[in-house]
Amino acid sequence: MRHPRAASFLSATAGGLVAALALLLLLPLGGSSHRSVIVRSPGRTAFASQLSGTTPLTPRAIYERDAHGVVAIRASTAPARAGSPLAGEQAGTRTDTGSGIVLGSGGLILTNDHVIDGARSITVSLEGQNATTRSATVVGADRSKDLALLRIDPAGLVLHPLTLAAYATPEVGDPAYAIGNPFGLNWTLTTGVVSALHRRIAAPDGTPIPDAIQTDAALNPGNSGGPLLDAYGSVIGVNSQIVSGSSAAGGQGGSSGVGFAISTSTINAFLTHLGVHGQS
Repeated sequence: MRHPRAASFLSATAGGLVAALALLLLLPLGGSSHRSVIVRSPGRTAFASQLSGTTPLTPRAIYERDAHGVVAIRASTAPARAGSPLAGEQAGTRTDTGSGIVLGSGGLILTNDHVIDGARSITVSLEGQNATTRSATVVGADRSKDLALLRIDPAGLVLHPLTLAAYATPEVGDPAYAIGNPFGLNWTLTTGVVSALHRRIAAPDGTPIPDAIQTDAALNPGNSGGPLLDAYGSVIGVNSQIVSGSSAAGGQGGSSGVGFAISTSTINAFLTHLGVHGQS
């Protein structure tokens, strides 16, 4: 059993989510109005760009603009072979669900490593309830940063890339918005503020991840890998973990108003390592 106050990852196991929405899962703004284009290395597909803006958006405007850039991810492990140590009660396919962020028109998707770790097949569903589903391949993953980059075939799709915020950090008290797939409910918007900065969380392999953003925007199972957005609709972090004082079947916990997102400084370091570079 998990410690009642432990930080937890936010990906969800599909089987229990449909059975009961009461199942609590553990996963796991403001700033400058100037934006810059973030692009891949020469010859690659560019990420989304955004013109400089001076007026914060309403939550409704952020949702209408950015929800199309958030996808639902299902990562399935292969069933155990008969006679193996995993056969019997633990045999069968396990499917974890999470969220992802469209980064480019070429089909790049950013998510958490813990959402897809160990998966034998990964599918990405776009467009909310009227989902178009594509299989995904892993471009790169870093367990020590809890980040993964996927690619889907963009043929026939109109993708809606989100913008990574170009400024250094948000400020405590700035608006924060999360869009994701909690409990399998695609395109769910929750609102809050940046509660604290420079938090240190632990990656799945135990490596400390610095500069995490704490927020009180509600995060629940299935929110893992989705965006934390600022008042201009730019991505300031990847939602990853929560601290929960409750647990239910499956050892998962629900939102207690203390969630954590991996900051863009860590995201940019991960993308740069994969050959994805930012330009101002």
